[in-house]
Amino acid sequence: MKARYVDAHCHIQFEQYEMDDVELIEKMRERGVVGIVVGVDYESSQKAVALAEKHEHLFASVGLHPNREKEEWYEIEKYRELAKHPKVVAIGECGLDFFRPTEVTDEVKQKQKNILHDQIKLAAELDKPLIIHSRPSLGTQDAYHDLIEILKESKEKFPNLRGDIHFFVGGIEEANALIALDFTVSFTAVITFARDYDAVIKALPLTSILSETDAPYVAPASRRGQRNDPLAVEEVVLKIAEIRGEEAEKVQETLLLNAKHLFALGVEA
Repeated sequence: MKARYVDAHCHIQFEQYEMDDVELIEKMRERGVVGIVVGVDYESSQKAVALAEKHEHLFASVGLHPNREKEEWYEIEKYRELAKHPKVVAIGECGLDFFRPTEVTDEVKQKQKNILHDQIKLAAELDKPLIIHSRPSLGTQDAYHDLIEILKESKEKFPNLRGDIHFFVGGIEEANALIALDFTVSFTAVITFARDYDAVIKALPLTSILSETDAPYVAPASRRGQRNDPLAVEEVVLKIAEIRGEEAEKVQETLLLNAKHLFALGVEA
């Protein structure tokens, strides 16, 4: 198939798609939508790999989400084996979440950081990019600031470190610091109904932006309140072009090339 869009972060292996995943995946193929299916724990990572194995336009990322630190101990050996599959193009989703846990104690933060460090090591060892989840506590940028420090230190040890900051909600300063460390930032369909992201989208180099859906979450304005899916990436790309005041075709082509380059996707553009 000829790729037109890359959804850099979706979860179509989740139970929300049990009834119609075959139909949805075929629609993605017809419309030229490539999907990075992202794991949040070992089981969902296995499912992501299984889906990617079956379909040329799907790829997988394997990792442990920071909010799963209570439910699963990160076993690097298991993830290493899974990550060696040729359709695995990234490690994650991993990172720091200081927003969602009921109580964000120093212990919780340290556990999240330890798990992140393990996944950074694995990404560097296998020379794959990271897919990072970072969510600060309300009214702050604390998770981003901690993340930037961790990545700076890690970059000194692992010069090949790179990746994408998924569902970016930080400011221009945080974005520029992450871009300087060889990370892209990606935006979801939340930009179709919220104006909080416009200034960052306008300020960043287009070559440092990716499009994603985080499906099944955050459906675009046209489908608010419904289950989201990777087809919404078309609306995300159009909105990025509109916000930046640039031609949609140019933005579409650039975001496609950005994702192809970061994830080393062997797809025809």
